[in-house]
Amino acid sequence: MTISRRHLAAVALLATGTPAFVLSSAHANEADAAAVAQAVAALTKAMLTADKAQLEALTADQLSYGHSGGAIQDKADFVNVIVAKKTVYKSIELSKQTVAIAGNDAIVRHAWESESGTGDGKWNVSKIGVLQVWQKQGTGWKLLARQAFKV
Repeated sequence: MTISRRHLAAVALLATGTPAFVLSSAHANEADAAAVAQAVAALTKAMLTADKAQLEALTADQLSYGHSGGAIQDKADFVNVIVAKKTVYKSIELSKQTVAIAGNDAIVRHAWESESGTGDGKWNVSKIGVLQVWQKQGTGWKLLARQAFKV
C-alpha cells in the first residue's frame, strides 16, 4: 500500500483534532455539571421561599416527583403544594452530591436533610437519599424526575 500526502494529512488532522475534541468535550461536561449544580441549588432555594415562578421555571412540564413514602406528584401538584404552603420547608440541607452528565441529561444524587411541616409550628425531620434526573431544555436545565428513598 502506498501512503500518499493525503493519507499523512488525514492522520495528522485526526491526531491533532482528537485531543482537542476530547478536551473540549470534557470542558463542556464540567460546565454542564456546574450549571446543573446551580440549578439544584436554585430549586432548593425556590422550595424554601415557595417561589412559584422559580419552581415552574426549574421543572419540566413532564415532571415526576417521587417522595420516599411512595407519593408521586406531577409538576402542578409539586408546585401547588409548596406555593399553597401545604408543605413548608424550614430548612433543606443537601450533602454528598454527585452530578453525572449524559448528553442532554444529568443524573444527580445527594443526601437530603430537611425540616418541614404544614405551617402549624410542628416540624418533621427527614433524612433521605435522592436521585434526580435533569434535562437540558433550550439553554437551561430542568428537573425531569426525582425519586427519594429511605436510607
